[in-house]
Amino acid sequence: MARTDDRFREAYNRLLDICAALAPAGALPSELALSGQLEVSRTVVRSALERLRAEGVIAWSGRDKRVLRRPAPGDRLQAQPQQTSASELERRFLDWILRFDVAPGTALNGAELARRFAVTPHMLQEFLASLSRFGLVRRRARGGWELLGFTRDFAVELSEFRLMLELNAVAHVVALPDSHPIWPELDRLEARHLALAAEIESRFHDFSILDEAFHSALGATVQNRFAAEFRKLISLIFHYHFQWDKTNERARNAAAIGEHLAMIRALKARDKAAALAAAEDHLRTSKLTLLQSLRDHAVG
Repeated sequence: MARTDDRFREAYNRLLDICAALAPAGALPSELALSGQLEVSRTVVRSALERLRAEGVIAWSGRDKRVLRRPAPGDRLQAQPQQTSASELERRFLDWILRFDVAPGTALNGAELARRFAVTPHMLQEFLASLSRFGLVRRRARGGWELLGFTRDFAVELSEFRLMLELNAVAHVVALPDSHPIWPELDRLEARHLALAAEIESRFHDFSILDEAFHSALGATVQNRFAAEFRKLISLIFHYHFQWDKTNERARNAAAIGEHLAMIRALKARDKAAALAAAEDHLRTSKLTLLQSLRDHAVG
């Protein structure tokens, strides 16, 4: 059947309920009445009636529409799976890389990933193509995609650019008024950090999501379209992509939580010098972790 949209499916199933409530040979209301009852257009009503007639549920001649048989459970149309949004696809893809240790050089099957993330193959292809612009994935000669790594120079240059962006964001946050939403957000982020620190032994994997939320909150206070584009790349690399090496991951994440909390305390105190110093310490550690990951994976 060509009509597979959610509105049609809902109207069709509700029309089945109307048929089920009628006696055999019972007459259905007019198209206009059904349109009002189902809150859909008469075009959708007619399409649903055509389907009912094709399935032998009703007889339809002119304005006369009568029930031929009681609808069965198998007559109902299943709802279409909810389509994953672009931002949700990105989040789930990155989380998948982190949780299942997807190493560089891993083949990425487009059809399989589309099913995994509940997106159309076209949407998945567009997403992977967007990653390929930054050298994160590439098409394989025999079809499909491959997850790539980075050169040391690429990592160093990106780390230096990240430092400029984030120090600028920190300086910007300190100067924001008390009424700005960043302050209650920092309170919430501080509470999340403290909660994770208390359960770090069992939840250290969850730090990457919190790391992204923290840095994104700071970066979002600066309205700059060019910075926003690169924040996506920075998020991918620093918060997810280079966490393949699980050696001392718990200890590294625990230390990073402490560095974040130092930044938050300085920001809330409006101490610009301390906030910038804490941010620079944290970003220097992040850069070293990234470069160590590259060395461990023999990427040069």
